[in-house]
Amino acid sequence: MTDSYLAPRLPDDLPNDPMHRVAAWIDNATQQAVKRNPNSMALITCGSDAQPSARMVLCKDFQADPGYLVFYTNYNSSKARQIGENSNVAVLFHWDQLGRQVRIEGQAVRSPAAESDAYFSTRDWGSQLGAWGSDQSQPLESRNALIAQVGKRAMKLGVNVAKNLQSIISSERPTIERPPHWGGFRIWAKSVELWIEGTDRIHDRARWERTLTRQDDDSFVVGEWSGNRLQP
Repeated sequence: MTDSYLAPRLPDDLPNDPMHRVAAWIDNATQQAVKRNPNSMALITCGSDAQPSARMVLCKDFQADPGYLVFYTNYNSSKARQIGENSNVAVLFHWDQLGRQVRIEGQAVRSPAAESDAYFSTRDWGSQLGAWGSDQSQPLESRNALIAQVGKRAMKLGVNVAKNLQSIISSERPTIERPPHWGGFRIWAKSVELWIEGTDRIHDRARWERTLTRQDDDSFVVGEWSGNRLQP
């Protein structure tokens, strides 16, 4: 990260690549702890019914080169179903305290299994168990029914948990493998918009675009970025 990435205005000559600046903004928001989850972002998807849907997710990895970010979810969830129907997605980062905002539009593809395995292994046991225990986005009879469901599935995994699910009845941390229905999505950016708050609503705003050509299941051949300043 360089100090120039955190300047209160975008440079007169726009950079050729916006992604390193985005990475610096995320790092800065995290270092300053501007909110509980500085890496939170609104994810917008739209399935075959053409109805947009938005929810907050966490950006767990940001690769400025070649230019994608990663979030994790249940592959049977409504967001994953919509991505399966239409891989065009958008995300929005907004840090009100810093007066900065990032909009990214692009293509979502499933992360490689090894990448999802590696991240899953870093999660605490409760989150790992929750990935097995919840049928995300499906109807639920009651909270008690969910607790019972998670407890039964924990037993099938060989994990003996307390009735409140707050602790394991064991002195050793269990090994819980990643469920096949849970993993990451990579969002490859094809457009990026940076926004910096200005006085009298004279904000700084610029947008970059590039082409994406599908290479394999989880990657793209990317074109050169082309940027333009926008009126606020």
